[in-house]
Amino acid sequence: MPLVNKVIQSDLFLVESKDEASQLPISNEMTSFAFTHCNNHIKANLDQNTVISFPEKPINAWSLGNYQYVINAEYSATKDNQAAPSKYACRITYKNGDSIEGAADINNWSIDGISELKK
Repeated sequence: MPLVNKVIQSDLFLVESKDEASQLPISNEMTSFAFTHCNNHIKANLDQNTVISFPEKPINAWSLGNYQYVINAEYSATKDNQAAPSKYACRITYKNGDSIEGAADINNWSIDGISELKK
């Protein structure tokens, strides 16, 4: 156990990046890209006959640090003239680190999970 405690206290697993974690919701260029990519992922996984609309901004967005984000947002899906409002939480990671040049390209992101939230 002493070895484990030394490893935990060391900087062995420390990842340094310009993107710091925040316990408070944030809004910046990266959270905007994350929101867009999460929305596009939801659109791509719905029936073609479903009309979907998203607000301009998420309800909240948090940085977990090292370009990992949680987006909390809502959308409205209409199918057969039935509108159904929904909320979601999306965890998404930008894979290019401090080089944010490719942030608009979904291939530089990974969707780590999306959960539908009850209204």
